[in-house]
Amino acid sequence: MDIKVVPIDKPEDMNFILGQAHFIKTVEDLHEAIVTTAPHMRFGIAFCESSGLALVRHSGNDEALVEIAKKNTLAIGAGHSFLIFMTGGFPVNILNAVKAVPEVCRVFCATANPTEVIVAETEQGRGILGVVDGVRTKGVEGPDGIQWRKDFLRKIGYKF
Repeated sequence: MDIKVVPIDKPEDMNFILGQAHFIKTVEDLHEAIVTTAPHMRFGIAFCESSGLALVRHSGNDEALVEIAKKNTLAIGAGHSFLIFMTGGFPVNILNAVKAVPEVCRVFCATANPTEVIVAETEQGRGILGVVDGVRTKGVEGPDGIQWRKDFLRKIGYKF
């Protein structure tokens, strides 16, 4: 078995969701879940088919985001994994809808951070072992950090 590190290649501030599902209809069901939950959001989805032709299946409403999703999903190459890249919203806007799609087994991460996907490769194929999401923790927030966090969440409209 070989262990590989696959970096997610995307614009610095772009959010994405990486997950695993179990059926080819995942692409269409994720598309429907996003447009019914956040119709203003622009997105691209790609999904690694795990049998048959073993293609990267894709959908979305923004061709540039679909291309980013296809490129990264192909680089990961792990069966039944999917990526959703988005603008005009955040993962928190659609995460529950994504997790509620019957084919979705798990979500590895939902982030805009620099991310590395840890992939195991065997003779049979590839699987995702986990992710490195962002940088190593540097300490514990103090009073200034607490105030910054509270102010930031109110500034972007997530708390009142």
